[in-house]
Order: sequence, then C-alpha cells, then structure tokens
Amino acid sequence: MSRKAPDDGGLDAPSPDNPNATVDAFHRGGFCLVQPKKGGHRAGMDALVLAAAVPGDFSGRAVDFGAGAGAVGFAVATRCPNASVLLVERSPEMADYAERSLAHPKNAALASRVSLLVADVARAGRARAAAGLADRSADFVLMNPPFNESRDRATPNPLRRDAHVAGETMFEDWLRSAAAVLRPKGRVALIARPASLAKILSAMEGRFGGAEIVPVHPDAESPAIRIVVRATRGARGDVSLHAPLFLHEQADNRFTPLAEAINAGEASLFMD
Repeated sequence: MSRKAPDDGGLDAPSPDNPNATVDAFHRGGFCLVQPKKGGHRAGMDALVLAAAVPGDFSGRAVDFGAGAGAVGFAVATRCPNASVLLVERSPEMADYAERSLAHPKNAALASRVSLLVADVARAGRARAAAGLADRSADFVLMNPPFNESRDRATPNPLRRDAHVAGETMFEDWLRSAAAVLRPKGRVALIARPASLAKILSAMEGRFGGAEIVPVHPDAESPAIRIVVRATRGARGDVSLHAPLFLHEQADNRFTPLAEAINAGEASLFMD
C-alpha cells in the first residue's frame, strides 16, 4: 500500500525449513510470519492498519476472514492480550504458511490464543456452519478481502491472483457471513479501495449500522488509496467520516507519528 513498508528488522530472513518462504517480523518483533518468498500474498501495511481498527482493550473473540499467513490476526493478538483469534483461510497453500507461523518459536506466547480454520468464508447457511464457522460465535470480524477488479491487470500467479482479485459478489458474500458469525452488537472492519465504498455500504445495509470510515492517504497531498470501514451488527446510525490516516511525511517520506505507532502495534486507528 505504501511507498515505504514497515521495517521491523529481520525481514526477508530465509525460513530454515522452507526455501520458498521468509520469516518476517512485525510490530517491532511482537510477532513474525512465515510467508511465501514469491508468488503468494505477502503481508504489509494494509494488514497492520486493519488490525488497528480493533480497540486496544478488546477482550473477545476475533475472526480474521481470508487470513493468508495470519498477519491481521497475529497483530490483533499482539495488541490485545485478552483477545482470542481465529484465522480463516480457504487456500491450503496459504493456510500452510499460517500453520507454520503458528508453530514458529517467536510466536510461542501467542499460540494459545490463535487458532486456524481452513474454510471458505463465502459459504452460506449450513455449509458455513459445517465448515466450522458457527453462527453468533465471534465478537469482531476483520477482513482484508481481494478487492482488485477482474478487469485490472492481474498477476499470472494463481495463488497471488486468488488473494488479490475479487469476485462479483465478494463483498456481499463476506459481509453476509460476517453478520451470521457475529454476536449481536459485534463489529466488523475491512480495508478496501475507495472505489469499493458504495458496494460495501450496500452489502452492509440491513446487517450493519453506524459505519465509521477512515480514509488512508500516502501523504497529505495525495488522494486516498485505501478506506477502512468499521460497523456494528444490528446497529442504527448514520455513516461517519473520521480524520484521515496519512502514512508518510511529505518532506522526507518518513512515516507519520500515527502510522509509526500503528506499525509498532501501539495505536488504534479509531482512537479507542
């Protein structure tokens, strides 16, 4: 997402048991990910910004839809010491990276609070429950969905394309599932391109209310490149627009103080 990626030290260190993977540190070493060196989706600033949509004092059960190697879920578990997290990933290849991340010694302190489910979050009704996503079983759902349009230039790599390119009904399918698995007044948060806002709000209608939006800009002089939308299951209320997150200082391309704090796992995007 950004011109400058988070640098926690030890990035791109080769995985000793998988030559096609790297072990990458996040949140200033608070957790690490085993993720594909090439081909699959590699986590970055999007994941950390989305995880920061969870309040710092959150103590319930969070579910990470489309978890990949687990960046969003691990970031929540690191920031919120009383939270439990379920990573949900449909790709067996990416789920294997999440499993390796769970087993990594540097994540030992988090392992008891983070679990993995291989399932397609777009399933509906009984099929979704049979896959392991029970109704009213979560307090927070996070999603970093594949939000590129199919007409956009797509990577030829099938694993990366699956993580980046959205189907026509993706927001409707994922938000329907989020509404089903959330308890009353549970929250959902997702990150996407600004152009997807109308589709997101349409899919939320009748399911979620009180939507809050934070636009994310590369710097103070550039248009937003992402939006983070957070809403509450079954709530009523108008859409509200929060102050934007600027990632970089214009003058020297350094992270802004808030972006730096989000990188370190020390701040909430919605200031709660």
